[in-house]
Amino acid sequence: MRPLWAPWRMAYIGAPKEPGCIFCTKPLAEDRRAALVLAVTPHAVVMLNRYPYANGHVMVAPRVHTADLSALDAAAHADLSETLRRAIRLMQDVFRPDGMNVGMNLGAAAGAGFADHLHWHLVPRWVGDTNFMPLLAETPCIPEHLESVYDRLAPHFAAWG
Repeated sequence: MRPLWAPWRMAYIGAPKEPGCIFCTKPLAEDRRAALVLAVTPHAVVMLNRYPYANGHVMVAPRVHTADLSALDAAAHADLSETLRRAIRLMQDVFRPDGMNVGMNLGAAAGAGFADHLHWHLVPRWVGDTNFMPLLAETPCIPEHLESVYDRLAPHFAAWG
């Protein structure tokens, strides 16, 4: 097994933590762009990851604060699943990636950064999107600023109505 070194994550790990849960507080923000919130449905929230692994890294989470997927009622699960499906399609249409990582880490032992609130990561991927920068300079190379990514995606999510 080869380790994946991600030293740039120390900026996130070592930074002061905001009070509360981002998946609960950010959807309530007056300035959704500053909060990186792309969409809010009755049971789900879609937002950009402030510390992306790749360009366009989005997270989809339930509006209810839970770490237990099986605890969601049928309506919440259905809306969350549909939001996830639509977000994947939208990102494929906007970014035209060669592939996409879609995953969820349930619990701190599984690597969840927000272990108390389950969420999916949607990470568009392109052939050749990794380079020497993370290895030699300990710096990821994200080719587009978060605000620019937000501005590209927001009109498409807004069209959900």
